[in-house]
Amino acid sequence: MKKILIFIIFLTVTVANAQQQNAIESIKKIGNVINAINNYYVDTADIYNLSEKAVIAILKNLDPHSTYMSKEEFQALNEPLTGSFEGIGVEFTIMEDTLVIIMPVSGGPSEKAGIVAGDKIVAVDGQNIAGVNIKNDRIFKLLRGKKGTKVMIDIVRRNMKEIMTFEIIRDKIPINSIDAAYEVRPGLAYIKLGRFAITSMNEIISAFAKFKTNPEALILDLRGNGGGIMGTAVKLADQFLEKDKMILYTSGAHFPTHADLSTDDGIFKHGKLVLLINEGSASASEIVSGAIQDWDRGILIGRRTYGKGLVQHQLPLGDGSYIRLTISRYHTPTGRVIQRPYEKGNSDKYMRDFYDRYTNGEVFNSEIINFPDSLKYKTLVKGRTVYGGGGIMPDIFIPQDTSFYTKYYAKLNNRGITNRFVLNYVSDNREKLKAEYPSFEYFEKNFIVDDYFVEQLVTFAEKEQLPRDDNEINISKQELKIILKALCARDLWGMQEYFKIINATIDREFAKAIEVIDNWEKYEKEIFEKQ
Repeated sequence: MKKILIFIIFLTVTVANAQQQNAIESIKKIGNVINAINNYYVDTADIYNLSEKAVIAILKNLDPHSTYMSKEEFQALNEPLTGSFEGIGVEFTIMEDTLVIIMPVSGGPSEKAGIVAGDKIVAVDGQNIAGVNIKNDRIFKLLRGKKGTKVMIDIVRRNMKEIMTFEIIRDKIPINSIDAAYEVRPGLAYIKLGRFAITSMNEIISAFAKFKTNPEALILDLRGNGGGIMGTAVKLADQFLEKDKMILYTSGAHFPTHADLSTDDGIFKHGKLVLLINEGSASASEIVSGAIQDWDRGILIGRRTYGKGLVQHQLPLGDGSYIRLTISRYHTPTGRVIQRPYEKGNSDKYMRDFYDRYTNGEVFNSEIINFPDSLKYKTLVKGRTVYGGGGIMPDIFIPQDTSFYTKYYAKLNNRGITNRFVLNYVSDNREKLKAEYPSFEYFEKNFIVDDYFVEQLVTFAEKEQLPRDDNEINISKQELKIILKALCARDLWGMQEYFKIINATIDREFAKAIEVIDNWEKYEKEIFEKQ
């Protein structure tokens, strides 16, 4: 027995040494190639660009989520997760080759200076930026900068003949990860989390503190939430689970298995909990969803999630660039692997799977989805069947609604025509609208989008080179009316008011969540006792 143990240890060390030696030889080989090109190639070669391409090619042959990021890409990708940046604080879009303010950030430098939605920025520090085909990255460089620095902005405002000049002092601008948080009614709260950022838990705790009543039920909306920081997902799941419940565990070839357990801390350990998920819910969203489902803590409504169960670590390369390298897989408390299958080196096929769900009809009919028995697991409290190997299946499936969907409707949205029309309308009528509708509550009850309003959109679209199609307009008209009203609310108040209108009218998953909460014992029995 002792000889066998010594042999196993010797074999393990030998394999490890061989792998290390192979790595050293491979590094030498790549270095020799770069050195040869630099010293002997017939023309002058861009060595830095070649090395970037080599790194990209190496990572491409691993898994679909191991990627290379330049310095600029790294900063842009991580900004939403750090929760802030330094600049003037505006949301903007480019319309007709001109930068148009969608909305100044509440409490930010631009709002304090008097910038309003609909303003057009035509120059920055005397440099013209209108009509010159300016791109987003250039705009960021001009408007962002260190806290305390000054920037001069020239503004064209509707119904004002003269150009207005503002001196704005840059400041730290928060990036909120919560898109909406409000009380649907006393005792029932709704939170829509857009991403898992460093600031997310503070935002959620603050939202709970602002609710007028202590929530007895919560709808947590993770639809379209592509993930973010894994630690934030663990902290969020901890808010709902009793002490010492496993939230997830991770394992990888070079990292020991690590489990995260829930603690005593939490703002919603008890109470009716509904999670809304769909094909856009990924990674951190799936960690929370998996933990809630495995412990039979809440009810999941929507459609199958994305299926990303790989953990990435960001490693610097010394020049400001980074690689995001997959270092482990995460498992839900039952042991499920959520990662959907992939072929190494074939990321195109992997990414196409997301769109194949539409073409094969999965988003309309859950019976199309087949999980093999080898991926069957039992939940930890009720012992009901759940599956791994390709995202989280909801407890209640809601097919995607396309009854209103037409090519005309798609073009209105994809080309940004609806958004531009509303932006112009609100900008032209802001004072009148604010006077007529002094509060959102009054606006929600009394603002009517009629056929004439839709016709104005159609006329605007024709000017934007989108021909009218009366048949398709009639199919989409009711949906368009609600979208137009919601966008008006957004431009007058904010994103939360947009979701309030959408949720209360055309959101089928939200409506189902209300029904489930109102009939909790019935659904709890149907779902949790299902074997």
